[in-house]
Amino acid sequence: MNFRKFNKRKNFIFWTVLILLLLSIFYAIYMLVTAPSGVAQNEYDRVKSDYVLMILQCVTGCIVIFLPSKVEKRFRIDIPDIMEIMYFLFLFCAIYLGEVRNFYYKVPYWDLILHCFSAAMLGALGFLIVQFFNNTEKLNIRLSPFFVALFAFCFAVTCGTVWEIYEFLADGVLGTNMQKFITADGIVLTGHEAVSDTMEDIIVDALGALVVTVIGYLNISKHQKRDLQLLESIKRNEQVK
Repeated sequence: MNFRKFNKRKNFIFWTVLILLLLSIFYAIYMLVTAPSGVAQNEYDRVKSDYVLMILQCVTGCIVIFLPSKVEKRFRIDIPDIMEIMYFLFLFCAIYLGEVRNFYYKVPYWDLILHCFSAAMLGALGFLIVQFFNNTEKLNIRLSPFFVALFAFCFAVTCGTVWEIYEFLADGVLGTNMQKFITADGIVLTGHEAVSDTMEDIIVDALGALVVTVIGYLNISKHQKRDLQLLESIKRNEQVK
């Protein structure tokens, strides 16, 4: 019964986020036609490049929101519902609230909060990937807790780095401001300040991933130690018999 309720909540969140993203695409296309070009003169003004970014982000969100279900069908694995819900909520916070509702400028440290959250989620996903390979009968792989944690950490940081590359390319090709090298007042940053947003994101990604992987490492080590003690206890009992 609880499983059905949880699954209904997951589907409700999925469709809510998807519908909001689709509506935002039509809104951004409409606003793109009437929006001025150039650079915004104050914090809450939006120009054509802002709506181009909004469309790009919303279209990407509408595509990647189907990723968990595609992965489950393709590899025949069960992603925990709680992880899928967290994933949908992340898309809602990052794209709808962040880009459409402009939370990146309205809420202090919104970008860093999302990066920390996504790094933690990707770190947990890294552990699930290793678990999937461990449970695959065709592959006889048994990694130590340290290497499982190391893989999860590197996986999360790599995904964060790939996202920064995506932001850099989008800013260069489409003239957007994903890396926030232009301030809310229209000032174009240079030198060290121009890369501060990117480096802060990567550092937060690393710290968020580190916290999750340390917790995961301790948890795996604890379970592995308990399993070894149980195995030794069984062997001693068999010897006594």
